[in-house]
Formats: sequence, C-alpha cells, structure tokens
Amino acid sequence: MKCRVLTAMSSRAQDQELMAQIAEKYPIQRELVLDATGSRDLALAQVLPSFGWHPWFSHQLYDDSISDYQHGDRDAFKVSHYQAVLTPSPVDQDFMRSLPHPQPLSKYIAQAKVYLESYPLALVGEVGLDRSFRLPSAWLPGQEDVRDSAITPGGREGRRLSPYRVRIEHQQKVLKSQLSLAATMQRAVSVHGVQAHGTVFETLRETWKGCEREVVSKRSQKRRGDAPNSDVDRWDDTTEEEEEESEVSEAFPPRICLHSYTGPLESLKQYLHPSVPAKIYFSFSAGISLSAMAPTKTIDVIRAVPDDRLLVESDLHCAGDEMDQRLEEMARSLCSIKGWTLEDGVCRLGKNWAEFAFG
Repeated sequence: MKCRVLTAMSSRAQDQELMAQIAEKYPIQRELVLDATGSRDLALAQVLPSFGWHPWFSHQLYDDSISDYQHGDRDAFKVSHYQAVLTPSPVDQDFMRSLPHPQPLSKYIAQAKVYLESYPLALVGEVGLDRSFRLPSAWLPGQEDVRDSAITPGGREGRRLSPYRVRIEHQQKVLKSQLSLAATMQRAVSVHGVQAHGTVFETLRETWKGCEREVVSKRSQKRRGDAPNSDVDRWDDTTEEEEEESEVSEAFPPRICLHSYTGPLESLKQYLHPSVPAKIYFSFSAGISLSAMAPTKTIDVIRAVPDDRLLVESDLHCAGDEMDQRLEEMARSLCSIKGWTLEDGVCRLGKNWAEFAFG
C-alpha cells in the first residue's frame, strides 16, 4: 500500500476474530502516525481495527432482552425470528433453512466490548441502516460445494438477491446497541446509511438527546457582544475543562463518520447545527461519490462540509493498488472541489482522519 494506515471495518460474525488477527499482525502506532514526516521508513503497514455489525447482517442477531430460545425449540425459534424481522415475512422453507441460527444481540455486544478493550484505539464499525439491501437467495444445489474456500464465508458470493429485506425497526435495535457501546467506550463510529438518511439522523439524535449544546440567538449574541454562531467554529465554544468533563458523562459516541455520504444538503445542515454535541465527519469515496449514478448535488454537499470534517476513503473490500488508486482519485477530486492544492489537501485529509480516529 501507498496508504500509510488501513482503517478496516468488520461487518458480521465471521469478521470479528479475523479483525483481531490482522490488528495483531499490523498494530497501529498512534505516535508514529501523528509524527510521520513522509519518509519511506515510516510508511509501515499499520491497521486501525474496527469492530461492528453491518445492517446487511443485522437479521442474524436477535434481541434477547425480549425473547430467547434457550428453553424452547431452537429450529422453531429460528423460523419465528426470521419471519418477524424480515419483510415480506418469509414462507420459503429452503430459504429459511439456508440462514444461520441467529445470535443473541447481548452476546455480540459483550464480545465487541472485549475486543475494544483489547485494542484501545479500535473504532466501532461498520454499523448503520439500509432500506435498499435484499438478502441473497439460498445456495443452488451444488453451488456451495464449489465456492472459493479462500473467501471468508457469509457473503453473497454471486448468489441472486431474494425479495427479503431486514425491517428497519430491527436494524435500529442493532444500531442503537452498538452506538451505546461506542458511547460507553468513547470510541469513534463509522455509520452506513442507504435510503435512510432521515432515520439515521433521528437514531443518532436519540443518543445525544438532553445533551445538546446551547445555541444563543443572534439577538442575544449582539446584546452580549459575542461573535455569531459559526458552522465552522461551533465546537470551539467550550473550554478544555468543559470538554473533559463532558466526555465522562456523554451518552453518545464522541465522533461519528457518515461513510460514503450520499445524503442531501438539508441532511448535512442538520448534522452541522450548532446544538449537535458530537463531532460529525463526512467521508467520500470514488466508487460512490464519483459514480455515474451520483447526483450532481454531491459537489454542493462537499463544498458545504467544513474543511476539518471532510474525510476520504476507498470503500473497497481489499487493500493494494486499486485501493490506493481510488483514494488518490477521490482526494484529487476533493482538492479540486475545495480549491486546495494537492499537497495542502492531502495534509488536511490526513489530519482530519487522525482527529476522527484518535480524538
């Protein structure tokens, strides 16, 4: 990689231990990253791990605070769970047999907490909501026998998509549990949102309800002689002592990245409101932001993102040349849109990433 650090996301059961293994093999060194000068000697492979359960796999978890199959028929519970959390409610027995037995949500949260404790710099991700995703169909006869064993199981692997989606209410339960964990551990979060921008915002807003920052009206500011509220400087109103005190008591994640952001300008303004106490970052990727399907308003959104809240990503499933190329392509586009020189822009993006990751 030309990229100095790989921020890797996990998404389902099969990823968690693999993420821990790669974090052990390529440990992140915060001081080395922050003190980097661009020397090739410092360009060591490092991985910032992230532990999370993606909405595409949220159906594989069940809310054991409501029900459990420990004292009942395991197979019957599996059927009733999937019929409750999927829409339309499936009746295809072959499809339901192809799905894994669901895991208790509390067990996953406890496991994720152990990993976060083991890796003090680790993030929570990738989590979120997705209204468009459909589950893959069951394997066709013989298809599973010839699958590529080098690929981590649990993914789609070329299967056709079924008509079934995960109910947004269930996705929210899984997301809220992980946001609560991130708040408790005071870790940054990477959030996925597709066709659910308003619901993502409302779900995140619930975490900081009651902790909003006071917004002084322009009339009151004028009376007091204060400077008007600024979108760029809105987080600079508190003292360091106030920030340290607030970090202990916050019920919300301190830093949130909306990854491969595709929301409209109106949603962006909601996140940038001066009352929002969390630091919200917006990340863009060439595969999504620069695709032919991306709306032209993406440029207006990027221009409206405060310079210190802008991030770049590959949104790719593998590291290497293609990942580096996608990062470079998006970085060059961001610099062009923002009117930055390439050197200045890359430095800004690197600093933003460090502040998002490490605080």
